[in-house]
Amino acid sequence: MTGPAIARALGMARSTVGLALRRLGMGKLKQLESKPPVVRYERERPGEMIHLDIKKLGRIDGVGHRFGGRGPGTHNLGRGWDFLHVCVDDASRLAYTEILPSEGQEDTTAFLARALAWLERHGVTVERVMTDNGSAYRSKRFAQLLTAAGLRHVRTRPYTPRTNGKAERFIQSSLREWAYARPYHSSAARTAAASAWTDAYNLARPHAGIGGLTPWQRVNNLLGNDN
Repeated sequence: MTGPAIARALGMARSTVGLALRRLGMGKLKQLESKPPVVRYERERPGEMIHLDIKKLGRIDGVGHRFGGRGPGTHNLGRGWDFLHVCVDDASRLAYTEILPSEGQEDTTAFLARALAWLERHGVTVERVMTDNGSAYRSKRFAQLLTAAGLRHVRTRPYTPRTNGKAERFIQSSLREWAYARPYHSSAARTAAASAWTDAYNLARPHAGIGGLTPWQRVNNLLGNDN
């Protein structure tokens, strides 16, 4: 029964019933549906699949209200956006990132080309690319690069971001440990700190999902290298 139907049956105010349902975690019908089981998977080889995603970040020109409260010297909305592009290898969690001025097809395709080259320099040959269904990932320009590189494009199912969960988790870690970890006085300062954080993620930060190894250790182990 819906909230209004329960209210009519009990002769109670709809607002009272609605408050009780929300308190019980039953305010929406979808909350009564069982959640689909989490299907975890992991590719065996570095490069077998990489995950791409984009996170929009508000540009800043002063310490934000998150740290300094609202008032003189804090930045406000309306300054525009920076776009964090991420590439995460499924098997090793090795990550490559760039902060670009857009999420359009030109920047997105160029990012993939540079990510592929970076991975290749580290001995990783990519076979598949997983993305969501964003317009840049569906563009002809992006498809042409995939075809030229001989890559298979795997798209997530609509409204199921967990399918691309490794990229999602990387973005959440980067927001928590880099983007919002300390106050920045400008977007340029935040961007400058991104490279150091990504290097630490790859080289020094143990990852529970790969047995406490760093992504760099994991990729070398899987490739049969000594270090």
